[in-house]
Amino acid sequence: MLGNQISPLISVAPMMDYTDRHDRYFLRLIAPDVLLYTEMITAQALVHGDPDYLLAYDDLERPVALQLGGSDSALLAKGAKLGEAFGYDEINLNVGCPSPRVSAGRFGACLMLEPELVAHCVAEMRARVNIPVTVKCRIGVDHQDSYEALQKFISLVASTGCDTFIIHARKAWLSGLSPKQNRDVPPLKHEVVHQIKKDFSQLNIILNGGLKTLEDIDAQLPHVDGIMIGRAAYSNPYLLAEIQRKYFANHQVLSRYEVIQQLLPYISKQVQNGVRLNAITRHILGLFQGQRGASIWRRYLSQHAHQSGADANILKAALALMENENDIRFSCKNS
Repeated sequence: MLGNQISPLISVAPMMDYTDRHDRYFLRLIAPDVLLYTEMITAQALVHGDPDYLLAYDDLERPVALQLGGSDSALLAKGAKLGEAFGYDEINLNVGCPSPRVSAGRFGACLMLEPELVAHCVAEMRARVNIPVTVKCRIGVDHQDSYEALQKFISLVASTGCDTFIIHARKAWLSGLSPKQNRDVPPLKHEVVHQIKKDFSQLNIILNGGLKTLEDIDAQLPHVDGIMIGRAAYSNPYLLAEIQRKYFANHQVLSRYEVIQQLLPYISKQVQNGVRLNAITRHILGLFQGQRGASIWRRYLSQHAHQSGADANILKAALALMENENDIRFSCKNS
C-alpha cells in the first residue's frame, strides 16, 4: 500500500447497472475486506440532483469508493467533497468508460485524449478532499494507443499527487465498437500495465481486465500492486469468498446459505421502504453458480421476485428448495 492509498489488494470494479447499493451490500456479506465501488455517478447529476438519493449506502458496505464521471473540474471538486461528506473512503475518476453516451458528455475514456484536462480535474478534486482521489483508465484510446502516450498520461496526472491508477488492460475504441464489445474485442495487454508499474514504481498500479479465477490473480499479482475484478465477481459472486480466504487476514467467510440468511433482514427493510424485491434479487442469481440446484435457484427467483407484493418470503422459499434439492441428491448419491 503506497502513499495515501487505502484500497485493499483486491477490489470489485464499478459496473453501470450492476454495482448499486443492493449489490454492494450482498457482496460485502460474502467478502468483508474487498474494496467495493459505486456505479459511475456524473458530477453534474450529483451536484445538481439529489445527493441523499444518489449517495445513500449502508455502513456495512465499507470500505466503499465513489466513482465520478465528468470533465468540469469545479463540478468534480464539488462532487468529491459531497462524497467525502457522505463517508466514502475514496473518490475515483472514470477515464475508462467507452460508451458513446459518456463520450458525448466529454467524460470517460475520451478524456485520455486530454491528459492535461484530467490532471487539472484531479488536482481540483484533491484540493477539496482529504481522502484518496484515484483514476481508472484504459491503456489507450482509438489510434492514440502507443506506450509513450500512456506514459505521458500517467506522468501528467501523477504530477498532481495522485498516486493510484486502476488500468483496464485493453484500449478503448470510441467508434465502431459497443461498450459490450469494448470489454472483449480489443486484446488484453497485461504486459503494458506491468511495464507501467516498472516505470512508475512509486505509484500504486491496479490491474483490471479479463481476470476470472484465483489462478489469474496469482499470475498477475507479482507484477502490480492490486487486482480489480469485474464481471466475474457479478456472474459468480461467491468467488469473492475464495478471494477473502486467500488474500486477506480474515479467513472466516459465510456459507452461501448464511449469506442469504443475513441478507433477509436487509431485504425486509428495503421492501418496506418501497424497493421492489427483484431490484435486489437480480444481483444474487449467480450465488449458487456451479452448485447443485443452481438452476432451480435462478428460475424460482426469476419467476417470483418480480410479482406484486413479493417479499423476503420468496428468498426463504427459494432457499428451502435448494436445501431440499441438495438433500435429495445427496441421499440418492449415497443410497
